[in-house]
Amino acid sequence: MLIRHLLSIVLLPVMMAGLVPQWLLRANREVDTRWPPGALGVGGRVLGALLLVAGFALFAWCVTLFARVGKGTLAPWDPTTRLVAVGPYRYVRNPMITSVCTMLAGQALLVGSRVLGLWFATFLVLNHLFFLAIEEPGLEERFGEPYREYRRRVPRWIPRLR
Repeated sequence: MLIRHLLSIVLLPVMMAGLVPQWLLRANREVDTRWPPGALGVGGRVLGALLLVAGFALFAWCVTLFARVGKGTLAPWDPTTRLVAVGPYRYVRNPMITSVCTMLAGQALLVGSRVLGLWFATFLVLNHLFFLAIEEPGLEERFGEPYREYRRRVPRWIPRLR
């Protein structure tokens, strides 16, 4: 079980939030931006670091819930066998993607990189399209009415203010 989780984590979020951003920074170092010295740069770095830590904490929580409650992994080839609707999943349907997006935004702010900001936006759009076209129909097929009810109650990306 541990190997399954580690493999899915390394192949998906580590690749998207770790390796791809590092590759983009190296490949675009001549044309990318960085924070200027001074207060703006320090503030951006601090906010970026806070977002990076918050995103990682949310990610770890989601992976734990997938293992304990869902009895599966975040990987499409080894999905959960139970619908996870607790913890952050009570507020948004996709907190795992939110966590990766938060880490990507944090990295972009931490180093002041427009290229990483563009990667964050691209990742968000691609995941939104993936969820509309593949993930949500697949969850509805696997879990049926419980998922349809969950989808009616819980927003996809932005929590409702109650």
